Amino acid sequence: MAHIEGPLHAEAFGMPDAPPMVFVHPNPMDGSGWLYQTAHFSTWYRCVAVDLPGYGRSPRATRGLTMVDVAEACWEAADRLATAAPAVLVGCSVGGNVVQHMYHLRPAQTHAVVMSGSGWRKEKDFVQRRIDAYTARGLDYRADYALESFGAAFRSTPLARWLADLFLERNADADLETILTMFHALGAPDPDWLARELRAPTLVMSGSEDFTNGPARALADRLPDAEFVELAGAGHACHFEQPWAFDAEVVRFLRAHGHGHLPG
Repeated sequence: MAHIEGPLHAEAFGMPDAPPMVFVHPNPMDGSGWLYQTAHFSTWYRCVAVDLPGYGRSPRATRGLTMVDVAEACWEAADRLATAAPAVLVGCSVGGNVVQHMYHLRPAQTHAVVMSGSGWRKEKDFVQRRIDAYTARGLDYRADYALESFGAAFRSTPLARWLADLFLERNADADLETILTMFHALGAPDPDWLARELRAPTLVMSGSEDFTNGPARALADRLPDAEFVELAGAGHACHFEQPWAFDAEVVRFLRAHGHGHLPG
């Protein structure tokens, strides 16, 4: 795969012949960041949770990496672990950018898109701030970064600390240079067609305390067929803080778009 030193690590949950649902995690987490959703949605779907390059157990990436490269690698992981039936693509933060590119690579294989913690910005000024913090502090920065992804109330709970530690315990397998390479790829301006021509039904969710709440609304406005939902009191990783609310909105949305096998 272009600019990635091998196939991405991914884990699958649910029956092999069930409809695929592909999960792409936010910075600074890995595929286990979808632990609640893969446990829940594997009742009805073949859930594939991917580790992005440099995170979890995935290989390193090299200079020149693009978000299209990452999207192609995520499709390769889905092909390995699930059927070729049209998939539901779910992404948070950088994962939201990845699933938009995944759609454009295979529109006919995309049934619907769900994004959270994702937005549209003319200038991605946050990228350099993250690069500077990782450069100064190394992989230890992941702890504070993970906690910043939660709303203020949840951030102070033992569960939030436990979740942050979950990723830190995998730092031995993470690669700092690849994480920086990923941020450089994410920092490239998004082409206008990325959102404007994404024609699959799309659900955009954002916590009311998410630092990307405004950009998330802007993203929903740019998409041809999108619905915006705000989860009150949640932060950037709203699927972690309020999995019951996040999952209920996904179920409702998918049922409205032809997934009649879901409860409701």
